[in-house]
Amino acid sequence: MKKRIEEDTIGKIEVAEDALWGAQTQRSFENFPQGVETMPLSLLKAIVYIKKACAEINFSEDRLSEEKRDLIVYAANQIIFGHYDDQFPLTIWQTGSGTQTNMNVNEVIAHIANKKNGKSIIHPNDDVNMSQSSNDVFPTAMHISSFLNLKENLYKEIEATIEILEKLEKENETIKTGRTHLQDATPLKLSQEISGWKVMVKRDYETIKVVSENLKRLAIGGTAVGTGINASSDFGKKVAKELSKQLDCEFESDNNKFYELASKSALVNSHGSLKALASDLYKIANDIRFLSSGPRCGIGELIIPANEPGSSIMPGKVNPTQVESMTMVTIQVMANDFAITMANSQGQLQLNAYMPLIIYNMDQSINLLAKSLKCFRENLLVGLKANKLKIKENLDNSLMLVTSLSPYIGYDKASKIAKYAYDNNLTLREANKDLGYLSDEDFDKYVRAEDMV
Repeated sequence: MKKRIEEDTIGKIEVAEDALWGAQTQRSFENFPQGVETMPLSLLKAIVYIKKACAEINFSEDRLSEEKRDLIVYAANQIIFGHYDDQFPLTIWQTGSGTQTNMNVNEVIAHIANKKNGKSIIHPNDDVNMSQSSNDVFPTAMHISSFLNLKENLYKEIEATIEILEKLEKENETIKTGRTHLQDATPLKLSQEISGWKVMVKRDYETIKVVSENLKRLAIGGTAVGTGINASSDFGKKVAKELSKQLDCEFESDNNKFYELASKSALVNSHGSLKALASDLYKIANDIRFLSSGPRCGIGELIIPANEPGSSIMPGKVNPTQVESMTMVTIQVMANDFAITMANSQGQLQLNAYMPLIIYNMDQSINLLAKSLKCFRENLLVGLKANKLKIKENLDNSLMLVTSLSPYIGYDKASKIAKYAYDNNLTLREANKDLGYLSDEDFDKYVRAEDMV
């Protein structure tokens, strides 16, 4: 591989001739693990948008020439269009401030701009990074990428999932036995059970939208430690306004940059709401796992689509693969939440130095939930059917229908009927007839599942 020599404040270093990055990116590439997790593309694109916005504001403040502004904007647009995705090789397991990734972006923009210009007039630090620090650029990008990722990818999948749950609710008025503690309980409608699932997702969604509004507050303008050194006093406000225009979102510069640099609690809270959604999705998926167990030797009240063979040795077997996928995803999201929470707690003095870990887990959780919800909905919920014969069989066999007798014969006698029926393998009606607590006519009048739901 042909090499060229790049130089920074530490000295000279060899870089692949066709690479668009410079010395600082190369040092990071060599000093940290390779072939492992790299920076999310959504974060990199957010940093590029920040560079583009900062160039516009630096030009408006007469700090950057029109020629340099145009070159930086051109290079930024080329990256945003996806032409240079392979020029960002750095792992998340680098410096905790994300400095080398910020410099990676600076160097690639400078290289593209200088190549277009035909001579080197754009400096990655002096021009592309003007009025900025990695310490305010990186957390600003974390907020932007997370908010846009939620808005553009996850929200539509949640909304579509709520819609299919509403459809399933309307289609399934069948009365079935309830279960608490995995033991038989009083009856309810299948639609009522599904309505609980639907409201879990709806309320989690409402919380996510409310909490994620805090991601619109940006650190930009705080530079090194939050004081805004080397930037104008209203630089952050101007950049936030420019970003709002470019990205069609109402971003604002936080009035306390010391908070934005030192704490990542806005991301902790946003991911916490994702964790709540994940925990409810796990519960919903697990309910479907139990209710579809069988098909003959389990509960068997729901029939799941047969998407693929379930066994390499047992012919005809169908497994709840979408359930298993979703529950693995939600466990990963819950694990990510712990990592993000721990990482935020470890911020020291003026800066949190665990930011790459935080954004990697945030990005993974959003994308996993969005893509898994789509699969879960299209490959399971859409084809989910009620097994009405099995539902009726289980309901007729339930001892907990006896609960409706308590107001008429008391808890103790009702309990004796249930126990007698169980011990003697009888129906409740047969047990009551033996014990003589109620006439058959009154028993049939009081024990009516449709009146218990």
